[in-house]
Amino acid sequence: MSNLPDESFRDTIATIDKEGKRAWIFPKIPKGRFYDKRKWVSYFLLIFLFAAPFIKINGNQFLLFNIMERKFSIFGFPFWPQDFHLVVISMIIGVVGLALFTVAFGRIFCGWFCPQTIFMEMVFRRIEFWIEGDRGSQIKLNKQEWNAEKIRKKATKWFLFFVVSFMIANVFLAYLVGSDQVLDMVRQGPLHNVTTFIALLIFTAVFYFIFAWFREQVCIIACPYGRMQGVLLDNKTINVAYDHVRGEGTTGRAKFKKNEDRKLLGKGDCIDCRQCVNVCPTGIDIRNGVQLECINCTACIDECDHIMESINLPKGLIRYASEDEIVKKEKFVFTTRMKGYAAVLTILVGILIGMLFLRNDVEATVLRLPGQLFQHKGENISNVFTYKVVNKTVRDFDDIHFKLVNPKGTIKMVGKESFKVDKEGMAQGTLFVEIHPAFLKGDKTKITIEVYNDQELLETTTTNFLGPRSFN
Repeated sequence: MSNLPDESFRDTIATIDKEGKRAWIFPKIPKGRFYDKRKWVSYFLLIFLFAAPFIKINGNQFLLFNIMERKFSIFGFPFWPQDFHLVVISMIIGVVGLALFTVAFGRIFCGWFCPQTIFMEMVFRRIEFWIEGDRGSQIKLNKQEWNAEKIRKKATKWFLFFVVSFMIANVFLAYLVGSDQVLDMVRQGPLHNVTTFIALLIFTAVFYFIFAWFREQVCIIACPYGRMQGVLLDNKTINVAYDHVRGEGTTGRAKFKKNEDRKLLGKGDCIDCRQCVNVCPTGIDIRNGVQLECINCTACIDECDHIMESINLPKGLIRYASEDEIVKKEKFVFTTRMKGYAAVLTILVGILIGMLFLRNDVEATVLRLPGQLFQHKGENISNVFTYKVVNKTVRDFDDIHFKLVNPKGTIKMVGKESFKVDKEGMAQGTLFVEIHPAFLKGDKTKITIEVYNDQELLETTTTNFLGPRSFN
């Protein structure tokens, strides 16, 4: 007879029944100290999420990801396509930071900070509880025929789901095109912005589908983060865990009986009430151990603590703990693996901070016009260049002009000798550079050009000047 533990639960997921059809999850209303803390964290993050597009710092939107116009603003700092390397570094920092967080504390991000969990559990699920009641009432309502009560409750719930989804879609649009533009569209009405309004309805439909039907399956099926646990978690990782040593005892879990000495009989503290399963938003049994479906929402901790308290047994049968803490009674330690992730994260953050300090508010690019050879202009050699000046600030530059620093020579603009670049704007054009052959080092000479606004030096750029080979 095999002594291997029963792992059959890993062959299926809670949202799919034996026939392969969708099994709807009806979780119990969670209550307890962790749930109260999660509510405060969630409310803060929801306020931040809805307010961030409408907060301005130095005229810049606090968070903006305008892909169409290639304008980005993160924490009030404007970023342009020329700053894409900073975005890449930031994304790498996010991945490494999340990996470190997961190695140390498991999937706690999903339960406390993930937008999917916050919207699902703290907005849509609470609307559902308010209209349809707790777990038992929802199951009963779902099984009963379509009468006036069921139609009224379902229609009210779906309508509110649509309204909230529409609000989320508007905020999402504000992140993409800018809050000022969204407010202008609202004032103008949908008839003046038909294309945008259709896109808004598509976003609304997507959010409605996710939170009204797909729900916890996003975490179980679609999100890759749950599968990352397999390579990131180990026995020293803090997780929402069931203390199987205490819960199972020597003879296993058993139903509760009054005036019974469970320790004497070898019974574990788990009374097999299954309330931890009923309250779980993904429908799993935490007593089976670490599972990819677990989002570390702590609902099972609160529910188990309530049950333990009611039968005068110590709380903490389900708690934040590592496997080594449960089995070996070892305290949490910052392992070598965690130190490695932390070191990499520190280096990357240092690099990003250095790049941010070295980042120029104005970026100028001067390039020789492709396919054009040098020309003789009297005693001088002339090259034609194109320039592009990007103003990343929120102030206008009214007197932009160029100076040739090295070698000696002159710059002649096509058009006006100076030009204006609006805030968060760009200007481009053509200029000629003339240099005496005596100052040329060969067929290619690196030249240095400074960009000024009046007397203020904004940027220094370099480019190559083409000359005749005979002047080597």
